[in-house]
Amino acid sequence: MNLLKSKFKEVSMSVLPITILVVLLNFTLVPIESDMFIRFLIGSLMVILGLGIFLFGAEIGITPIGNLMGETVARSNKVSIVGILGFLLGFLITVAEPDLQILANQVDDASGGRISAASILIVVSIGVGAMVAIGLLRILFEKPLNKLYTFVYFIIFILGLKVSEEFLAISVDSSGATTGAMTTPFILALGLGVSQLKGGKTSEEDSFGLVGVASAGPILAVMLMSVIAGVTDVQGEAEEFIYHKGIFQPFLQEFPHMMKEITITLLPLLILFLIFNWVKFKLNSRHRNRILKGLLYTYVGLVLFMTGVNAGFMEVGRIMGYSIASLEVKWALPAIGFFLGLVVVLAEPAVHVLTEQVEDVTSGYIKRKMILATLSIGIAIAVTSSMLRIMIPELKLWHFLLPGFAIAAFLSFKVPPIFVGIAYDSGGVASGPMTATFVLAFAQGAAEAIPTANVLIDGFGVIAMVAMTPLVAIQILGYLFKLKAKKEGVDLDNTIREQEV
Repeated sequence: MNLLKSKFKEVSMSVLPITILVVLLNFTLVPIESDMFIRFLIGSLMVILGLGIFLFGAEIGITPIGNLMGETVARSNKVSIVGILGFLLGFLITVAEPDLQILANQVDDASGGRISAASILIVVSIGVGAMVAIGLLRILFEKPLNKLYTFVYFIIFILGLKVSEEFLAISVDSSGATTGAMTTPFILALGLGVSQLKGGKTSEEDSFGLVGVASAGPILAVMLMSVIAGVTDVQGEAEEFIYHKGIFQPFLQEFPHMMKEITITLLPLLILFLIFNWVKFKLNSRHRNRILKGLLYTYVGLVLFMTGVNAGFMEVGRIMGYSIASLEVKWALPAIGFFLGLVVVLAEPAVHVLTEQVEDVTSGYIKRKMILATLSIGIAIAVTSSMLRIMIPELKLWHFLLPGFAIAAFLSFKVPPIFVGIAYDSGGVASGPMTATFVLAFAQGAAEAIPTANVLIDGFGVIAMVAMTPLVAIQILGYLFKLKAKKEGVDLDNTIREQEV
């Protein structure tokens, strides 16, 4: 019960800043209808309850499964088994990711059905599965993480020249949406399980980076889908956004639908665990039942979270974006975007999972508050830049992404290896449920209000920006750590290893 209480406290402190920001905007710049405002408050409460229960379930259910799977993969030490298991696990956990489902439905709506939600879901999950397999093989064969990232993003750069602006935005947004509340704890645990059992002098560095590797998969997969299928131009316009009516009716409508959806998404993971437990794990009944209880908590939490988001949370983000973009004071949109970026990272549950793991693995040498502060500033810049891109037609998404990824690749050869893994993992975890819902809806609302903007091109891309800036921000932090250590005459890599031991 103490663990559950701590999760509720953590999530409350995370979601409250966004709630307070919306309340302040409602009573000052952009008042919204009373029914919608009450739905938002109810939705916020459901998001807090849902994420709190989910994180508790993830800790006692999803994370142990990830660790057990990671140990199984490492023990096999066979390329074929590692590849097949890595792909299977990556695919199944991504299909179950609520952020991706939200994004897939938004792409379907914004493209007028030309890009179906199902096709995005399947293609992206294949991409994640393939990259998880590659990431696990990298750990087993102890290949440098920075060289893998440089190679992968070079291919992405080449493909990026061949796809349309719409597919560029959708592919990089898909990347951010895959590494959310469901996927991140599992993939972090999977990477940790493999690296710890494998051991060796690089086990600390190898504990991180798998989430970052996995998040490159969707970019490659969606771009390849565009090139192979010959779909290079999508001229779909966003369908008219229909807002809910009433206070309680939207929740009652969404609840049974979400129960069915989450059952379908969690069932493969449950079946996989039961099969592996029967064949490999052979856990005692107490341990097995604890994991099953964790999966049940995960189910309840996701249903509450998704219901709160769909019925009361997301539409407020859209109408806020639309209303602020419609104001005569043009600087209001990027300014509020900056404050939104500062607080949104605090509401991402996966960020807390990662920062706690960073502090644990380094025994407090790299403080979680320092990582959080760096991420907060980076994401504030990302959201502000996205708002400027929506406002200024000449600014394109690739103007930010390509230099950003290039700088990140350059820095990866200049900073301690552990910071490379943390940076790329941070890019994935920062773009979680709040970004995939509230911030993306905010950007789409702003794009809808500005005549020169296109919702399909400019409304998407904000998740990509949020996923890219931590790569640079965290590695800059790593470089500062390196300079500080050099000034003090300390070997930073050895110091981190000694802290871990």
